[in-house]
Amino acid sequence: MTVLAVTGHMDLTVDSVSLVREALREVVARYRGPELVGVSCLAAGADTLFAEEVLAAGGELVAVIPSRDYRAEKVKPDHAPAFDRLVRDATEVVTAPFTTAGREAYEAANRVLLDRADRLVAVWNGQPPGGKGGGTTDVALRARAAAIPVDVVWPPGAERAAA
Repeated sequence: MTVLAVTGHMDLTVDSVSLVREALREVVARYRGPELVGVSCLAAGADTLFAEEVLAAGGELVAVIPSRDYRAEKVKPDHAPAFDRLVRDATEVVTAPFTTAGREAYEAANRVLLDRADRLVAVWNGQPPGGKGGGTTDVALRARAAAIPVDVVWPPGAERAAA
């Protein structure tokens, strides 16, 4: 069994989605089949694209939800159908023991990802941390520090949306 966890940018441009999806498909294909387990927090963007590719490759999905209010408070209406479908399709749903989403809950969810991971797939532009803590860069660097192999996915032409 191979357990791939994901971290990645939520704010991909519309044109970047297909580029990132194809790059994720290639990474996931190396591990495809019933021995593949993907672990994702199912956030919009990279997390969701990864989860969809794991399922399409015949793998199992473990959804890690940062808090009990995450769906109600943090999942935007345009992302809700995909989030709900992935939660339904997940083999296991782990909810971190927090009532409210926030930095502590996100960091706890990221610890679950790394605790379970054989490898981390980071949909990451390689930029330094933004200072909020618990973001893509922080998770990728934490994985490297823990000697978890990191597959960086950032295909040519991929971009983050302007803030």
